[in-house]
Amino acid sequence: NSFVTRTNTCGELRSAHVGQKVTLCGWVQYQRQGLFLVLRDFQGLTQIIIPQDEAHSHMKELLSNAPVESVVQVTGIVSPRPLGQENPKMPTGDIEVKAETAEILNSCKKLPFEIKDFIKKSEALRMQYRYLDLRSFQLQANLRLRSRMVMRMREYLCNLHGFVDVETPTLFKRTPGGAKEFLVPSREAGKFYSLPQSPQQFKQLLMVGGLDRYFQVARCYRDEGSRPDRQPEFTQMDIEMSFVDQAGIQRLIEGLLQHSWPEERALIVTPFPSMTYEEALAEYGTDKPDTRFGMKIMDISDVLRGSDIHFVQNALSYPHGSIRAICIPQGVKYLTNKDLESLKESAKSQFNQEIVEIIRRPDGSLKSLLTKFLGEKEQSELIQALNMQEDDVVLLAAGEHKQVCSALGTLRLLSANLLEAAGLALRDPTAFHFLWVVDFPLFLPKAKNPTELESAHHPFTAPHPSDASLLYSDPTKVRSQHYDLVLNGSEVGGGSIRIHSAEQQRFVLEEVLKEDSKVLSHLIEALEFGAPPHGGIALGLDRLISLIIDAPSIRDVIAFPKSFRGRDLMGNAPDYVTPEELEPYHIQVSWPLEEKEAKKN
Repeated sequence: NSFVTRTNTCGELRSAHVGQKVTLCGWVQYQRQGLFLVLRDFQGLTQIIIPQDEAHSHMKELLSNAPVESVVQVTGIVSPRPLGQENPKMPTGDIEVKAETAEILNSCKKLPFEIKDFIKKSEALRMQYRYLDLRSFQLQANLRLRSRMVMRMREYLCNLHGFVDVETPTLFKRTPGGAKEFLVPSREAGKFYSLPQSPQQFKQLLMVGGLDRYFQVARCYRDEGSRPDRQPEFTQMDIEMSFVDQAGIQRLIEGLLQHSWPEERALIVTPFPSMTYEEALAEYGTDKPDTRFGMKIMDISDVLRGSDIHFVQNALSYPHGSIRAICIPQGVKYLTNKDLESLKESAKSQFNQEIVEIIRRPDGSLKSLLTKFLGEKEQSELIQALNMQEDDVVLLAAGEHKQVCSALGTLRLLSANLLEAAGLALRDPTAFHFLWVVDFPLFLPKAKNPTELESAHHPFTAPHPSDASLLYSDPTKVRSQHYDLVLNGSEVGGGSIRIHSAEQQRFVLEEVLKEDSKVLSHLIEALEFGAPPHGGIALGLDRLISLIIDAPSIRDVIAFPKSFRGRDLMGNAPDYVTPEELEPYHIQVSWPLEEKEAKKN
């Protein structure tokens, strides 16, 4: 309460304050028949008793007619509530304040929605009136938890481990590869700045500059629209270190998270488990596994290798062919035929992958299209390999290894959603399962042109020391020193050890990725001036905090987020600018025909 006109907040008064004269400031949460009102601020609620005597008639009229959400300042005496009228659900429920003076600091007009957490509001309305939505206790709690975590991260990095907080430029130039970048016009004709996807180049240059340990709470930009876990502008805890290896970065991040972890959440245990990219794909069908539940993908190629099933033999005849399956516990009990059909349809539409189901009946026998091709011995081996219990449902896929695993990985998550919707507790919402995923491939075939390669992480990632020679002979087989941090099936961080050799960096850009290295000439030249070995990581703060508080979207931990389409519905951005405003930037807008007509009308 320093520096302000109030003596106390609306959430701190208790029986110990009885008899004290206090001044409170806040919003009218509720008012009842001119008898009392509930005043709210960021910390809580306090009941204010409106005097009924003639001497205070002016104040009674003032407070009785104050619309909900008006801003009020009240001075009065803290009193115990009458016996039997205490409210144990309110921290201030043992007391009330008998008003002596009051002032309406600002009246509130008719609200577009009620400021209560339990009132459902459309997402668009919440975004349009974000300043009202921010008054809810839930959003207030989210932003305050975020603030505490970031402060403790700063404390850990700066005070305990000697990191330097450095701000890097927002206006820069296009980076080859990676996500689409926002362009910013300049007054030089045809020349544009780019808003950085991350401070990647700058933090490497800081290591060349001898800063040794850098961090920044960095604003980053990607022109990719929005999803529940992605925004066009977002925040990273960005970190880089010199003379470090992968294990050193991992230990730093584990300590950082332990130090900043909210006390009210379940404790996290370090060191975090680690898994290779190939293991994650083979067992979970994804590079960001949710390890809170089982239902791992099982390889049953050997069990069915001797069978006469045509599609099985066809799949196994290919170099990377395999037969894999997931076992859904109690699937007969919790999943309907419609559910099973929807799972099969998802695999078909997303991955062009056929799925065969196998059910274990209560008598122990199997029900499936495959059983007529399998003898008793093979059926028994299948039951044993998949550890099938009564009423379990198995989803089986045959084909190319990566496609089969990806399809079953998606079905694993969809099945978990269906089981939980039907009442089976599968994933503990209070548990936090961190996992390091390592040994990613350095390059991947481009989706649009598989004969060309792109960086799996970014073009500055160093090859795995064991695979360094393959970089020049068979780059598709090179593993990288790239590591991702996964929490409950979501990627919350990613980083790598960087290339610190100018010659190697130039080779990767020009010979492997077929990019023009001149765009990065400043970085390549810097590497020629004695660049130390270095590496780093970036934690996605928005996503990390949304997972900690179990928010449905990262928009719930950002004060002023963008909509699904990347728009600011409150300020109506992006917006049109006049031709006169564009003239200094040498830009003219070429309007689509339908928009030209609309502007005329």
